[in-house]
Amino acid sequence: METQSRGSLRGLRVVCFESRRAKEMAELIRRYDGEPIVAPSMREVALSENRAALELLPAIEAGGFDLVILMTGVGTKALNEILRSQFSQERIVAALKMVQLIARGPKPVAALKELGLQAALTVPEPNTWREILSTLDGAVELRGKRVALQEYGIANPELVAALEQRGAAVTAIPIYRWALPEDLAPLRSAIEKISAGGAEVALFTNGAQVDHLLQVATLDHAADGLRAGLKKLVVGSVGPVCSQVLRQFSIEPDIEPVHPKMGSLIAEVAARARDVLARKST
Repeated sequence: METQSRGSLRGLRVVCFESRRAKEMAELIRRYDGEPIVAPSMREVALSENRAALELLPAIEAGGFDLVILMTGVGTKALNEILRSQFSQERIVAALKMVQLIARGPKPVAALKELGLQAALTVPEPNTWREILSTLDGAVELRGKRVALQEYGIANPELVAALEQRGAAVTAIPIYRWALPEDLAPLRSAIEKISAGGAEVALFTNGAQVDHLLQVATLDHAADGLRAGLKKLVVGSVGPVCSQVLRQFSIEPDIEPVHPKMGSLIAEVAARARDVLARKST
C-alpha cells in the first residue's frame, strides 16, 4: 500500500476505539507513521436465549415472512450458528431460499455466499437505513409484506417506522448486542488523554463506540472534559451511520470518507488531519 502519496500521520497520536479489529486498525495507523492509542470500547455478546432467531426458521417455512433484511455479515453468520443449534444446515438453506434476502452491503452478501445463497437485492454505499429504503422502494411493493429485520447490535427504529409506514409488518430479530469491555482501563486512559490534550486524532468506526465512550466518561464524571477535548482534535467517522450517532451526542465529525471503510477513513484522515488541526488552532 502506498501511503506517503496520500498523506501521513507522522507525529500524530491517534486514538481508535476498535475492539474486534483493533490490531488491524493499529497497523493501518502505523503504516501512515501515526502513533496508535488503542482503547477497545465494545464486546460482542451473543444473546443467550434468542427465541426470535430460533423461531425465524419455522416461521419462514410456514410462510410467515416474505423478506429478510440482513444488516451485517457478522449478524448473518451468527444467525446461521444460532439456527444450527436446533436445525440442520440443509433445512436452514432451504428455508432461506423461500424468502427474498436483502443484504445491507457486501459483508452480508459474502456471508450468504458461504451458505450457497444469493441476495435478491444488495444495498449500495453508504449502506444506511435510507439506502435500504430507496433500494426496496425501487424494487419491491412493501404494502402487505412481512419483513424480518436482523438487527446489528442496536435497534433501528427509523428503519422499522419507515417500513411500517409503507405498509409492511416488521419483526425485529436481534442477533447480538454490544456490551462494554470487561477491562475499562484502556478506555478510561483514552478519555484522560483526549481531555488533557494527549492526542491529535480520534477515530470512530461504529456508533456503539460513541455511546460506550460517553457512558464511561459520564460514570467517571469526565464527560465535559471529554467533549471539550474532542473539539480540539480531529474527529474521524467511518460513515454516515456513525456520524449520525456522533451528532446525537453533540460531537461534530471533521472527516468522513466517501467510502465507509476503515482503510478509507485512515487514508482520508492522513491526508487532511493537519489542515483540520491548523483550522482548529486559529
